[in-house]
Amino acid sequence: MPSILVTIHDVAPPLMPRVERLWDICARRSVVPGLLVVPDWHGAWPIERDARCVDWVRARAADGAELFLHGERHDEVGSSRGPKDTLRALGRTNREGEFLTLTYDAARGRIDRGLARMRALGLEPVGFVPPAWLARPDTHRAVRDAGLSVSEDDGTIYAFRAGRTIASPVVRWSSRGALRAYASLLQAKLRWVLQQGHSVVRIALHPADLDHPATAASVERTLDLWIGAYGPSGYAGL
Repeated sequence: MPSILVTIHDVAPPLMPRVERLWDICARRSVVPGLLVVPDWHGAWPIERDARCVDWVRARAADGAELFLHGERHDEVGSSRGPKDTLRALGRTNREGEFLTLTYDAARGRIDRGLARMRALGLEPVGFVPPAWLARPDTHRAVRDAGLSVSEDDGTIYAFRAGRTIASPVVRWSSRGALRAYASLLQAKLRWVLQQGHSVVRIALHPADLDHPATAASVERTLDLWIGAYGPSGYAGL
């Protein structure tokens, strides 16, 4: 029976109204999603300056939510893409792949700074997820060396403490334009048909999923399908 891992990405002060709506959508289904926290969204929203956001994340952690560091600032400002990087990111992000081009040292520096900021607020991450799941292998080594238990890309979960990698598809949406929105609806349906044999399936929710009525409705339908059939799990179970 597959394990279903549900996460809410982009937990940051300017996105909190939609983050809270996604949490409520999960709560109505008795799901406690993991929360992917960005300490300084786009370099302009330091989480420690928003007491309400910090209090909300603390409360959700007390409710059982697993916390993840989700980059330091999320966007690619200050980074330069090469042709291979641009090809890897094609169609996957609008310049939000913060770790796409980073070497080990650069990635480790951002991870360490992000962890320090979260821990100073009493928030203890169990793992790290690079924005848009885009990173070089060096980033996953840096996550392991930083002492975190879990990292992931869009096809694999790296469970460092357990010493294993787990093939795991991600169900996700895009609301950047009607074409992408409806294409992601089709993708969500296909994943339900094709991927029920996987041992671990991830459902990744983003605040922007609520920006288009079609993706917002698909999020709820998809949660009902997967959770109704298999029930939710958590990364600790890996």
